[in-house]
This record gives sequence, C-alpha cells and structure tokens, in this order.
Amino acid sequence: MNHKVVFSGNLDFLSLGDLLQLLGSNGSTGILRIRSKYMKDPGLIHIAEGNPANASTGPLTGLEALNSLFGWIEGEFEFSEEPITAEQVIKKSRMEILLDALRMLDDGVIEKIGPVTAARSAIQGNKDARIPFVKGPLVDYTYVVAEEAFSDGDKITEQGKHGDWIWVVLEGAIEVVKETHQGPFSILKLGSGAFVGSVATFLMGGSARSATVYAVGDVQVGVLNSQRLSTDYATASDEFRGFVVSLDKRLRQVTERAVAAHFNLKQNGVAEVIEGRTPVFKQGVNDDRVLRIVQGEASIVRKTDHGSVLLANLDKRDIIGNIPFLNIGHEPHSASVLASEDFEVAEISADDLQEEHAHLSPTLRNIIEHVAICVSVTTSVVCELEKETSAEPSKNA
Repeated sequence: MNHKVVFSGNLDFLSLGDLLQLLGSNGSTGILRIRSKYMKDPGLIHIAEGNPANASTGPLTGLEALNSLFGWIEGEFEFSEEPITAEQVIKKSRMEILLDALRMLDDGVIEKIGPVTAARSAIQGNKDARIPFVKGPLVDYTYVVAEEAFSDGDKITEQGKHGDWIWVVLEGAIEVVKETHQGPFSILKLGSGAFVGSVATFLMGGSARSATVYAVGDVQVGVLNSQRLSTDYATASDEFRGFVVSLDKRLRQVTERAVAAHFNLKQNGVAEVIEGRTPVFKQGVNDDRVLRIVQGEASIVRKTDHGSVLLANLDKRDIIGNIPFLNIGHEPHSASVLASEDFEVAEISADDLQEEHAHLSPTLRNIIEHVAICVSVTTSVVCELEKETSAEPSKNA
C-alpha cells in the first residue's frame, strides 16, 4: 500500500465522532478506513485538512455513506496520511455532521451495525446527550503560565463578571451555561484542548463573561499568557483582525438565538427581518468570494426542512463569505446571506487571510478555530430547537 498509517485502533476505544474531532483539531489530511466483521465492505472517509471531503461504503457515497458509518458500533479503524484525490462532495462542517448523525442514530434513522447492545454515545460523560461536546487540539504548553484545579460543580467563570484571561482545558470536561431570567440553559460541553474565553476576552481589557462555566467532574485548566496572545494578534493585518472580531460576533448572536429558541421567546419572524432583502450568497451555491460590509446590514439565514432560521445579523466592518480555512456552518454551503437595500461591500483576498492564518502562533490559531467550531455547533443547536418549536402545535393538536 502507498500510504503511511499514522494510527489505528478499535471503535470501542475511539468512536467515529471522537475520531473526526481528533483529526479535525489537528488539521489532518488522509484516509480513515473502518472495517467491521458485520459488514462486507469497508468504510472510507477522505479527510482534507481536518474536514470530511468524501466517503464511501458499499454502494453509498458522500454524506449518505458517512452518516451510515456512525451506525458501526464495533469495528477497527486506521488513519493514513496521504494526498486526497477524491472530489469534495461533503460541504458540511465536521461538527455539524457529527451532531446531525448522532441525532439520526438516536432517532433510528441510521441503522446500528453490531451485536445487539446499546450504542455507546460519542459524547461520553454527558448527562444530556443533546448537549454538544467539543474537544480541542493538543495543548501548546508554551503559552500556559499557570494551572488550576476545579472539582465537580465548581464555578470556573461567572456570567457578567469581568476578566482578561483565557483558560485551556487540560483534563476533564466543563459545561457552558447561559444564565437568563427564564433560568439556566446549557449550551455546550468542552473537553481537553478547548478554550474558555475568546479573542475578545483579551482584546477589550477585561470584557464581561458571556456565560457561566462549571466543572464536570475533576478538571484541570491552564491559564494562557494573555499578553503574549495580544502581541501575536497585534501583528495581524486590520483585515484579519476585523475578521476575527466578526467571527466572535457571530458566536454571540447564534448563542442568543439558541437561548431565545430554547425558552421559546418571542422574536421577529424571519420573514419580517428579511423582507425585501437581496441574496448576496445563496445557500448551497459555490461562491469563493470574501467580502467586508461597508454599509447596510446582512442577515445570515439557513433554509431547513422545517423553514428558514435566522442565525445572525451583521453590519459595517463584518466579514461574510467563504473562508477557505474555516467551516463555521454558515454561508455559502449551509446558509444564505440576504442584504438590505443600502448594502455595500468591499472584496478582500481569501488567499491573504489564509496565509495570515497559517502564520499565526499555534495557540492563537487554535483559539480562532475553536470559536469557528462553536459557531457551527451552536448553529446546529439553534436549528434543532427551531425544529422542535415548529413541531409543537402539531404535537398538541
């Protein structure tokens, strides 16, 4: 064989969900091969820079094949580093794929292949399997200036309190909870390599925390060198820094959308918000442009089987378009961008952004990618909650 096997193992030890998160966080490129004694044909997943590009098993290909592989409860895997020549037909982000597949597995849409036993959830240790669990890449300890330990239930950060430091989870898991007048809402759980805080934390001189974070079991976290991160960030161009701030804004907005959907709070309908707006990017249509908003407003809207879902409203200085090095589960493949009448943009170079991203310090790059993953995951949460809300009348009928 003309490939180099990097690691291998058993699905009892690392599930497909765990594998995709691991390969994604390390930006790996190669082929993940899965074999099961219950299936005649193996499963192949082509990974390009950490994201599934194509898959096949038997007669199935693309996303359909990848989804089916989540049903392989037992089996062996190996990952080999090698160039990817398969066409990229899977456009969804890896976390969006993971969350959708786990829901379909729970709902019985994906067939479980293996002995007659209960399937082990890829989100281990999660009391509520509906709360997404996100892991990060390997920790760069050169940026860790101190370590802290927390016990189960300890409050690591408190919503509304100010702080200019960022933690990285070294061991264990934490739960991110949004405190509201209606009660607490658990948004995400984060595992090793994930970050507590965002770029805005050290940019704004001690910004208010947007959520409360609790330890789940015993947790070890590392305090990152904020001054060093600030220096790293300052070397980036105005264009790139604007992109990072805009990405952070998306996360805040989709989080608020998730809270509103969870508590079924009254919001302006999508139709009211986007009435008279013109598509700049159409969902599912390939478009490589990256644009900076100069004037006007743009709404990010995902079309789903249960209707259109408003994800965010962006305005002056925000960045929209196809970011080549990040998949946030928005435009152009998973959402449309609809612009106001007075909308004006300036096109910026995606290649320049990608080059700057590649030359960032590993820790700062990982923080930015972590924010992008959280945008994608929280977007999926919003869409699932909106689906449940739209189905409620028929359930009560």
